[in-house]
Amino acid sequence: MSNIKLEQYKIFKEAAFTLSFSQAARNLYITQSAVSQTITLLEKELDTSLFIRHRKGVTLTKEGEMLYHKISQALSLITNAENELSNYKQLTSGELTIGAGDSLCEHYLIPYLVSFREHYPQVHIKVINGTTSETIKLLKSGTIDLAFVNMPLNDPSIQVKSCYQVHDIFVSGTKDLHTYSYEEIAKENLILLETLSNSRNFVDNYFSKHGILLKPAMELGAYSLLLKFAQNKLGISCVIKEFSTEALKNEQVYALDVQPPLPARSIGYASLKTAALSAAALKFIALIEE
Repeated sequence: MSNIKLEQYKIFKEAAFTLSFSQAARNLYITQSAVSQTITLLEKELDTSLFIRHRKGVTLTKEGEMLYHKISQALSLITNAENELSNYKQLTSGELTIGAGDSLCEHYLIPYLVSFREHYPQVHIKVINGTTSETIKLLKSGTIDLAFVNMPLNDPSIQVKSCYQVHDIFVSGTKDLHTYSYEEIAKENLILLETLSNSRNFVDNYFSKHGILLKPAMELGAYSLLLKFAQNKLGISCVIKEFSTEALKNEQVYALDVQPPLPARSIGYASLKTAALSAAALKFIALIEE
């Protein structure tokens, strides 16, 4: 294998383009002797003559013309790759791909996505909706840069950082001044998310620690339906307080007094421990953490 350096090919390309060692030296801000020595070394390494020397300059041999054509293409590709990397770092291009549930997108992520688009309009944004388990699969496959998930999440290959605290509450379509114990609320016609949801698992596990097994009357696959079903008096829904402020304010649903209140839990952003985040993902995280 040859020991030819990239810099030697850059000098060869300039000499081949100008057909003058002295002009190539001026263009590259090096001495003519350095150009001549580099070309001689290159010809020795390749075991072929690249130039025919004349008193008033040089011309390319057939081998030199072939090498000049190929090297020009190769150096152009390298330059384009360097420019593209620079654009990614400056975020004048690139892509940000996020995985998150519908409710997280609607009630938490949208303001940050708006801000990111205002700061970096040339970066393409792609959001893939799914449950926490689905977005984690997308993260592991490399389909997305970041996954916004309901915590806790225990996976040794993934790092998760909390970015927002939420509170689970029970809501009804009618005002109810009764104070419920855990045992009492568990006996009501509960409407919960399906068991694939991390939010549902958190509530199930918490009640289980108090010796109570929740048996919902209905299970839903979409968070947005929880409020609608409660509003239409189909049962008592377990929802996230921070994502239900409008419905509570407009008295479409009413929060029940459950004592003691369920503990706060976190929403976090997840990434692979073994993968470096893109410049776009790092900038988006910076917005989240401001």
